[in-house]
Amino acid sequence: MILMKVKGNHVILSLVALVLGFMIAFSYNLTNREQAKPDLKDKSWDREFQLRNKLLEEEEKTRSLQAELLEKQGKLTSIEKKLANEANVYFNLAEDAEKYRMYLGKVRVKGEGVEVTLEDGTPSNIINDNVNQYIVHERHVFQVINELYISGAAAVAINGQRINQNSYIVCNGPVITVDGQQHPAPFVFTAIGDAEVLESSFNLTGGVKDQLVNENITFTIEKKDKVILEPVMGS
Repeated sequence: MILMKVKGNHVILSLVALVLGFMIAFSYNLTNREQAKPDLKDKSWDREFQLRNKLLEEEEKTRSLQAELLEKQGKLTSIEKKLANEANVYFNLAEDAEKYRMYLGKVRVKGEGVEVTLEDGTPSNIINDNVNQYIVHERHVFQVINELYISGAAAVAINGQRINQNSYIVCNGPVITVDGQQHPAPFVFTAIGDAEVLESSFNLTGGVKDQLVNENITFTIEKKDKVILEPVMGS
């Protein structure tokens, strides 16, 4: 009976030892597995940290590019202004060149203006028979031309022949010679400019018109809506 009891205790102890061993082994194995598992939380934090750093780097690059863009836009605006100024300069130069060509008689021009006509006076209205007292002289021609230019005429022609700064006019009896071309009376001056101003300048009391009439010259002036002047011959 005693032997049977001892053997029973051994069996129980063996079972207990087996269970404890199994538990210890299981616990050890579980601990090793837990330690072997990657730390997902740490890895997630590392990933977030890397992404944040990357984002900061990209934001820094963006700010740098924006600053560069603003700088280039400033340079572009400066260049555009410079080009605009140059374009204005070239446009003004072109306008001036066209204006000078017009003054020099190099181009055909048209616009409003006036037509002034000088004719020899009627001998019957002259007290003595001195022909010089009623014919158009060189000085009369220059009086009209000077008055036209002083009053703002942009271009002038005599009997259709354009005159310029180099023109010469000579009186030869009943005709005048303009740049080598002879023109008989009547002498018709066509001028481009403000028709109202040009006409008013001649009609001033004591002005050119009165002076010419007092010297027995037949004087007429007429405003024109459209005057066309051809360029100087050979220009």
